[in-house]
Amino acid sequence: MLASLATLPTGFLNGAATESITKMELNKAVIYLIIYFLIVVLMEGVLYSSASAMLQKVESKLTRKLGFNTYVKALNLPPKAYEKLSSGEVINRITTDADSLSFVFGRLLDTFTHIAGSILLLFYIFYISPIIGLEIVFVVAILVFVIKKYNPILVKTHKERRKEQDKFASLTNESIRGIRELKTLGIKNNLITDMRDLIKDILNTSIKEIDTRRRYDIITRFIRVSLEVGCFITCIILLYYGKINLTFFIAMTYYIYRYMYLMDSINVLTTDYQRVSVAVGRVNELLNNELYQDEKFGDKEIDSKGIIEFKNVTFGYPRERNILEDFNLKLEPNKKIAIVGKSGQGKSTLFNLLTRVFDVKKGSITLDGVNIESLTEESLRKNISIIRQEPFVFNRTIKENFKILNPKINVDEIREYTKLAYLDDYIMSLPKQYDTLLGEGGVNLSGGQKQRLAIARTLAKKSRVILFDEATSALDNNSQEYIKKTIDNLVKDHTVIIVAHRLSTIMDADIIYVVDKGKIAGSGTHEELLKTNNIYKNLYETESLNS
Repeated sequence: MLASLATLPTGFLNGAATESITKMELNKAVIYLIIYFLIVVLMEGVLYSSASAMLQKVESKLTRKLGFNTYVKALNLPPKAYEKLSSGEVINRITTDADSLSFVFGRLLDTFTHIAGSILLLFYIFYISPIIGLEIVFVVAILVFVIKKYNPILVKTHKERRKEQDKFASLTNESIRGIRELKTLGIKNNLITDMRDLIKDILNTSIKEIDTRRRYDIITRFIRVSLEVGCFITCIILLYYGKINLTFFIAMTYYIYRYMYLMDSINVLTTDYQRVSVAVGRVNELLNNELYQDEKFGDKEIDSKGIIEFKNVTFGYPRERNILEDFNLKLEPNKKIAIVGKSGQGKSTLFNLLTRVFDVKKGSITLDGVNIESLTEESLRKNISIIRQEPFVFNRTIKENFKILNPKINVDEIREYTKLAYLDDYIMSLPKQYDTLLGEGGVNLSGGQKQRLAIARTLAKKSRVILFDEATSALDNNSQEYIKKTIDNLVKDHTVIIVAHRLSTIMDADIIYVVDKGKIAGSGTHEELLKTNNIYKNLYETESLNS
């Protein structure tokens, strides 16, 4: 601001120096030029350069802070949010949109300082010539009117393009992450076709935005040139009739370009505004919980024994009928517990509720008598772990996949857990052993090895309750046998609950619960259920027949 305001007298100083020369007042001309030189060197050279460096640092901090805060918000969203938000969309909000916000900050500050300086300058112009002052105000008013008319159109077209770019990012992300499946399924050409269509949509929206911008630029350029030509013609006429002096005329040859630059700044800021207004909306949807509220947890901490109870639980997914109705179940520790049933009867839903991916509509779920909604996030995550059919493995070394849980853990401790999961021998046979990089999604491991790594990681977490969600359904018999042996070792110290389609994997469970139509339809050992429960018997016979 100081640098901008300090340069206001430069036009006057040049005009005064020129007029002094025409009057042969050389001493005055030299003084005016020396003052002009000092202002340019000190204010524009030193002060403005320092201000620009400071602004760049502020923008850099703003970018990083916005990106970090949006990232944290994305991690705090409830898991159900990601059923609607694509990964590409969230990534774009964290990276591209956050950068857009910080980028426009400098542009906004620059325009603001020029507006402030131009307003002060306008007082001087009005004082010397109200006609030229009114001329400037009139043209600027026309520009503002055009901006107000075109802004909504430009914002709308930019928003459409951003949505298409989100789809582009999502498809790219899926294609790279699933590159093996993409090739083995033979769908590469299908995805290329999808990408071609998507690129075409992005191109169409971009052309629409460019055409709108072109019309806007033509109009604003005409307004700017009209101001320049109109002011010079007016100044010449006023100078001819002696209404203004030579100093003011030459000063206006500087100042008119200041207004031209201001109009350019407003024009560019308008372009940035389309980007930033869309970016602000998209980032605010995360930062201000406009899409979804953050996950909420209680303040209670427990060291669980592993006693779980569902009390009169009713639950249904959004816009679907209730899948659980007045559901009751108590699970005891130190047992191998299995939950079976036909697809869509609520088996995996129980795990979603236990891990608070979703919360119950009615009733409660307790851990050692404490409602899980009353637990802190740390206490809930510490006491309950889940191992899924496709466990997530970080693109880091084996050692780092454990250190992300506990930075202080050492290789000897890690080996204790991998031995329990029957994975240590394989890891030690690798050239880099525990420093082996696992690749994106753990591509360097087989399905069974990923499962065992996930189990070892869970053991390192020391969770009292361990949930297996179809953990062995996609494994070969050899890998399945390893997992079964690992689970058997866990039972004596943990509450182990297994959701399974393949009954052969849970026939030796201490107790099996049969879920049907959102309720417990039977319980007992494998032999007991074959004799007493028709649902279980039919499931077993169907599996045997398929085998």
